[in-house]
Amino acid sequence: MPSRQLFQATRKQRKVKMLACRSLAWGLQRAAWRGVSTTSRACTAASKDVIDSSLPQYTNRMDVPLPDRPFIMELNSEHRKLKEKEKGPWTNITKEEKIALYRMAYELTYAEMNKRTDEWKSVVGGVFFFLGLTGLVIWWQRVYVFGDVPHTLSAEWVEQGTQRAIDMRMNPVEGLASNWDYEKKQWK
Repeated sequence: MPSRQLFQATRKQRKVKMLACRSLAWGLQRAAWRGVSTTSRACTAASKDVIDSSLPQYTNRMDVPLPDRPFIMELNSEHRKLKEKEKGPWTNITKEEKIALYRMAYELTYAEMNKRTDEWKSVVGGVFFFLGLTGLVIWWQRVYVFGDVPHTLSAEWVEQGTQRAIDMRMNPVEGLASNWDYEKKQWK
């Protein structure tokens, strides 16, 4: 009887240890998965800036000259005054106020949308950086990783191998031997 009780006690201890190991592994897996998972990141990112896709969105594009909604939706007191003034005759509105009204409706003008950026410089710089890095890796491999060229690639060795293939008449139909004139001892 004591051996059976001892066996059951050790069995319970193993079960507890297995459960502890499983829960530890599950917890570590969950913690590691949260750092890698895109869905958990999307859920945390969605809580910051929620965009309601059922409502019209403002777009700044050349092919969409009139966006679905104005650029500024929440009007402050200055914007409201300008909107009231807009309803009256436009001769009473100054040039700066007209520009402010335009900026309430549109973020950028066509000229600002067409303006070139200097992004190509960073792209070309990145390409040259990685080309240089690749060149350094190739140079390092040639100097430190690869050994000397095998002696079988020397000109004499290749010539002897070619002569042996000709002497053995290898591939006489379409191969090396078909291009060798055996009577004149020269290439056809």
